[in-house]
Amino acid sequence: MTEQRDPTGPAVDVHRVLQRVILPRDADPLDVRPLYLDEPENVHSHVSSRRSVTVPTSAKVSFAAYFNAFPASYWKRWTTVERVVLRINVRGGGRIDVYRSKPNGDQIHLQGAPVRTGDDWDTVEFTISLAPFEDGGWIWFDVFTDDSTLEVADAAWLSETPLPPQQLAIGTTTFNRVDDCVSSLLALSEDPAVLAVISRVYVADQGSQKISGHPRYAEAAERLGDRLQVIEQDNLGGSGGFTRALYESIEHTDVDQVLLLDDDIALEPDSILRANAFARASAKPVVVGGHMLNLQAKSRLHSMGEIVDLSACVWRAAPDAVVDHDFGAKSLRETKQAHRRINATYNGWWMCLFPRAVVEKCGLPLPLFIKWDDAEYSLRALANGFPTVTLPGAAVWHMPWTDKNDTTDWTVYFHQRNRLIMAALHSPYDVRKTLLLQGLRTSVRRLLSMEYSTVAIEQKAIEDFLAGPGRLFELLRTGLPEVQQVRKKYTDAQVLPSAQEFPPPTFDMVKAEQMLRPPVHPVKIAARASQALVHNLRAPAQAAGERPQVNIPAGSALWFLLGNLDSATVSNADGSGVAFRRRDPKVFRELSARAMQNYRKLVREWPQLREEYRAALPELTSVESWRKVFEN
Repeated sequence: MTEQRDPTGPAVDVHRVLQRVILPRDADPLDVRPLYLDEPENVHSHVSSRRSVTVPTSAKVSFAAYFNAFPASYWKRWTTVERVVLRINVRGGGRIDVYRSKPNGDQIHLQGAPVRTGDDWDTVEFTISLAPFEDGGWIWFDVFTDDSTLEVADAAWLSETPLPPQQLAIGTTTFNRVDDCVSSLLALSEDPAVLAVISRVYVADQGSQKISGHPRYAEAAERLGDRLQVIEQDNLGGSGGFTRALYESIEHTDVDQVLLLDDDIALEPDSILRANAFARASAKPVVVGGHMLNLQAKSRLHSMGEIVDLSACVWRAAPDAVVDHDFGAKSLRETKQAHRRINATYNGWWMCLFPRAVVEKCGLPLPLFIKWDDAEYSLRALANGFPTVTLPGAAVWHMPWTDKNDTTDWTVYFHQRNRLIMAALHSPYDVRKTLLLQGLRTSVRRLLSMEYSTVAIEQKAIEDFLAGPGRLFELLRTGLPEVQQVRKKYTDAQVLPSAQEFPPPTFDMVKAEQMLRPPVHPVKIAARASQALVHNLRAPAQAAGERPQVNIPAGSALWFLLGNLDSATVSNADGSGVAFRRRDPKVFRELSARAMQNYRKLVREWPQLREEYRAALPELTSVESWRKVFEN
């Protein structure tokens, strides 16, 4: 594909296209509209296609929206593009004005032109320098009308000269998310321009429910043709599935880029073109990540950029990053913080693109099964000279991690073990005191909250880390079953659909309401903590083992409440189930002693373990080692 036709006739070289102006799909809910258009409450433009919209008479509509404003500062900082051309096909009457923002969100008018084409199509172009965008800023255009409508079609942000063409492979992995996975495959194939840059689509199908049995799989396979390759393999977790896609792409194709996508996303296909163009234009190879939009509240931007804090050994929002922002309530122009350029150190693999040079230099991901594999890989890439850029306007909708149960379920094991591995490999600090204090504090809070299964698998994670890197490939297959066996021993890990599955609570509503109020003053918090510690050493009331004392929603399940109870039912974070937690002083003591022993050993052996894991990294990430896994 070398040309893209527009309503006026002249051809647009697709290799100049940096970002197309796009509109919502017919199937999209109305709450996504603010991501594409910034309209006053009394104005509703007519969207006739994904590339065409008609602005009504006597109206002003702005394209200063998440998907259609141009993130100029990122292109200035990371690419060879020095000027961008805004090209718009228009029909009707009105005016086009181009604006930019400063890093502080202040707006500046750049250029404008009247439009009077009657019933004929015409093309307007504006060329804008990227010189002033080092620290932040977007570019966008507004449409004004008077006594006639104005149709805008096939608008795009272009480079002045063509970028070198590069093909990419798409890689995804799925475990019994058949509907989501097939929906993503269908979305990949809905736009010919997107298909034109895709050479391969690899799906590592690791579940018992195969996507090939889905009613629409045949349709997706027909659309994608010989691009699609579904690989059925054992459940090796996200790291094993994504690594399979990287392995196949590098070993068996000549693609220039590999783009990883989660299986449980809603895809904006144009994001693929934007990531592809950004990587092609980059001055040096960079990892290109996409933003996460909230799948459950689609106008909300959940994450604008992430970093790993190597002193605290945690991931968190990047400095100045916008977090959980609703563009339906506050537009891009009104959100001044969103105009600063964000520096990320990693991007989640809900959407992340790797140039071939990055994978060839850095190797494949670590065999971590799930959690921290994405952060570790970007840290490794950065150490090899390849930074990660999280690109605004390239995004997928995904369930936010704040609505998942991964602070108490089986994934806690992988969080804990893999965080330690990441710290051993990449932290330049002596983190022993940090790990000790954080670990003991977390263990005490969990024990007071009667999360015995969670503490048990956290301790197993530390013990497996202490055993060294030699078992990591083995644990790809055995780690999860081992964790599940541990969890079966504890009632707090046994989840039923609803609290109605258990006897009603014994506490009356007034007492329950009083207990759900958290202490605020530090003195009261300390008193409640002391009271909880003493309480957990005493024998519980016998009746509390049969009937919960209180039903507690997930948001109120905090240690200072649960630590003063003998039992409770607690909802999980996504509201899909309830566990009956029962206090057990014997288990409390056993797990406390185990935690103290493990953390003492971790602190004592940390320097040696750092050396062992760093020495093992080349073998753990080599093509040869992963080939043995896939051929087994």
